[in-house]
Amino acid sequence: MSALKSLVATGTKLWLDSIDPEEIIRNLAYGATGATSNPIIIADLIQTGRFDKELKELIAKGLDDETIAWTLTDSLVRAAQNSFHEVWKNTHCDDGWVSFELDPLIEDPARNLSLDEQKQQYITLAKKWGAGHDNRMIKIPATPAGLAALEEIVAAGITPNVTLIFTMRQYHAARDACWRGAQRRDSLARFKSVYSIFVSRVDVYTEKHVPSLSPEAQGLVGIVNAKQIWRDNTAFWASKNLPLKQEIIFASTGTKKTTDSPWKYVEAFAGSDIETNPPKTNADVEKSGKIFTRQVDQMPPSSILEEIAQKVNYEHLEETLMKEGIQKFADPQKALLALIAKKRAEQSR
Repeated sequence: MSALKSLVATGTKLWLDSIDPEEIIRNLAYGATGATSNPIIIADLIQTGRFDKELKELIAKGLDDETIAWTLTDSLVRAAQNSFHEVWKNTHCDDGWVSFELDPLIEDPARNLSLDEQKQQYITLAKKWGAGHDNRMIKIPATPAGLAALEEIVAAGITPNVTLIFTMRQYHAARDACWRGAQRRDSLARFKSVYSIFVSRVDVYTEKHVPSLSPEAQGLVGIVNAKQIWRDNTAFWASKNLPLKQEIIFASTGTKKTTDSPWKYVEAFAGSDIETNPPKTNADVEKSGKIFTRQVDQMPPSSILEEIAQKVNYEHLEETLMKEGIQKFADPQKALLALIAKKRAEQSR
């Protein structure tokens, strides 16, 4: 059995953190059953030049830069949906999903939108890009405006992937809003929600902001935090008797430190729910030949857990990482729009 197939055998759903058509083919062979996109992924794909033909055709139609960006995003996500649609059908809508991220510039401080204006934009865009799709999830960030929009979005029948979650507080706010929205639906038969907990960025944060952590605890906070949220999520939904699973996505699973093994996070969460791994992480894991066993419910010793609880200020962690996270999605979106403008200028010469 290959490394990634052994991961899937533990009970983990393997999703790809990319909608690159070539990577999807490769990862389907590894056992991947879903995928996700974001502005960084879209911008990187356009940068390759492989989609210049489509760009030229859209420019020739007289569309503005923003419309072109979202038309291309929609097209790439649709193609990925087609690749995983059979999985979606065979699992009765429980797997085979592809995530579509809404405009990160809603949160851009330069736009100076009020919280209510941001909330309404999330609701409008979620309905626009989410309606009429079998296996498309809509990514909503766990910002104040994103969280405020969730109930309406779920009530409208949209399947959410709540992203940029770093803390238990954000998870609880997201989960409760989704459940309120679900109970306003005519039926719960197609209700599914997932919650993307970012992992490696937490360990980057603690190394910088919590240097007093012992060597034994440093580098484990992301894993402990995500496992605690996973355990809470499992317990909450257990009594609801829903036909579809409401799952945690373990996201940001690529290691940031060269001294860490590429499978550090992949191994830690083996056994349940969803891992959305970057293409390089999956390729490195597959080459490793490692055989995975269930680890998702294994915790470090209580002394480590106590130290983490004592030393990590989760309020500061959330504030810091959310600010960074919004910027990390907004900047590539701006870069993508600038790239389209550049291609337009080249074409008009």
